Amino acid sequence: MTALDLVVRGFPAASEPGNPCTLCPRLHAFIEDQKPAHPDWHNGPVPSWGDPDARLLIVGLAPGLRGANRTGRPFTGDWAGDLLYATLGKFGFASGSYEARPDDGVKLHDVAITNAVRCVPPQNKPVGAEINTCNAFLTELIDGMPRLTVLMALGRISHDATLKALGVRRAAHTFGHGAIHAMPGGLTMIDSYHCSRYNTNTGRLTTEMFECVFASICETLDEHATG
Repeated sequence: MTALDLVVRGFPAASEPGNPCTLCPRLHAFIEDQKPAHPDWHNGPVPSWGDPDARLLIVGLAPGLRGANRTGRPFTGDWAGDLLYATLGKFGFASGSYEARPDDGVKLHDVAITNAVRCVPPQNKPVGAEINTCNAFLTELIDGMPRLTVLMALGRISHDATLKALGVRRAAHTFGHGAIHAMPGGLTMIDSYHCSRYNTNTGRLTTEMFECVFASICETLDEHATG
């Protein structure tokens, strides 16, 4: 993806890694290993997607191997996307029929989606150095969204990465499902358990629990708009 592509997409060029990205050798090697068997997959850093003027930014963990690493669009192609996009549609943040592919015609409204780590990690587990390296892109993205009001952190790693990108001490804000955190610059961060198949299968996260977080997000956005 070129800088021109990123200008067209509306996100700052500095907020998106190049493709290929070699900043994290382990992740780069893992992606390169996928290419011979899956030459039609995206197999690269997954760019942010959505409305660059959005008030809501959703921060996930990292692309799934057969999800966003395959399709090239965040949370597209695996179970986490099924729940996320259904919920976005229910709360008015998405329109169109989600069909787990990047050309399904889904459009996002007042929301953008990104990941704390842009490249797929082995076993879905990035290491600390990779999270830290990719954090610069998250910082640039947050700084480059002029109307950003609420950040939704999906899981503890995303929570910690978002705090780091905002320059906030981790000890001051404990992760918790549904927890609401006041951030610098008038921003609000709201936590949720990650919408992964594991979390939903084990009952750690239910559809109702996930929708409750989105209800809090909508309430917070309304408060900012009227305040």
